[in-house]
Amino acid sequence: MSPGTVAIAVVPDPQLGISPWEMYELSIALAVFGIPHADLAATWYDLRLCGSGGPAPGPYALRTDHGLDALAGADTVIVPSVPERVVDDGEEVPADLVEALRAAADSGARVVSLCTGAFALAAAGLLDGRRATAHWQHTARLAARHPAVIVDDSVLYTDEGTVLTSAGATAALDLCLHLVRRDLGARVANQLARRLVAHAHRAGGQAQFIDTPVPPAGGDGLGPVLQWAVEHLADPLTVDDLARRAGMSPRSFHRRLLEATGTTPLKWLLQQRIAHAQLLLESTDLPVERIGESSGLGTAANLRRHFTRSVGVPPTDYRKAFRATVRPSGRPSTGR
Repeated sequence: MSPGTVAIAVVPDPQLGISPWEMYELSIALAVFGIPHADLAATWYDLRLCGSGGPAPGPYALRTDHGLDALAGADTVIVPSVPERVVDDGEEVPADLVEALRAAADSGARVVSLCTGAFALAAAGLLDGRRATAHWQHTARLAARHPAVIVDDSVLYTDEGTVLTSAGATAALDLCLHLVRRDLGARVANQLARRLVAHAHRAGGQAQFIDTPVPPAGGDGLGPVLQWAVEHLADPLTVDDLARRAGMSPRSFHRRLLEATGTTPLKWLLQQRIAHAQLLLESTDLPVERIGESSGLGTAANLRRHFTRSVGVPPTDYRKAFRATVRPSGRPSTGR
């Protein structure tokens, strides 16, 4: 059995078609869920493109094979975007999309938006009382039009269980990889990220807007020292250790990493250790005590505290849930 059917709602502007930005986010979803990786998982997602008409007008001749009513039969529904005039001019989200999203949610689908797709989820009432995000340029309008939504413009993505939203551009890829991690585990998500030349894991709470997203070029780049740190997570690493290896003062290292990743050195280290613990829980039978040591989190109690706070469940529960979903061969179980 595959990890489920992913239905992508394609909603072009009736006159202008799909803009380059909208095509970008659509392409991210297609690249993650539409290309099988038989060497990473025994089966991949079943993908369907759903729309309300024929080929989209404009320079991108995109044809959908299903109507929007097919969203209700999918396990995961993704809305990559809505027409720009919905966001910029305040036009209503197409009524057929709103109806289809409500039907999909009622049928038990996991509903996801990338960037401006959040306007469609909000119009369908699926974000009421929930945290949600979009590109920081659009969040003020989203909040003004939908006051029942708890809009957070400071994060890459939100995960409310069955409803997830992301900021724009590369944050859409972060959320898609997060879904793969939830469905197929850390190993598959990490390997897929490597093929896409993307971060293996950026936590949803990381800031989406960073004034200097990439460190200045030079011989003191952060890449080598961060890679070294990932390979030595079991060691008692300190900020001073990393700064010394990078040839910087601790204060400069802290500033440079914050500029580059949006997080502090200690938070970055914790994220890497939690991710490594997830991988060990999924791929080995090591006891929790050994996993705590190998990931650098120390005692089993310390691992449980940090892991539960970050992932939402204790390590042993995470391992049981993962193995109930994915068989040892990598094939998902028959349960949804």
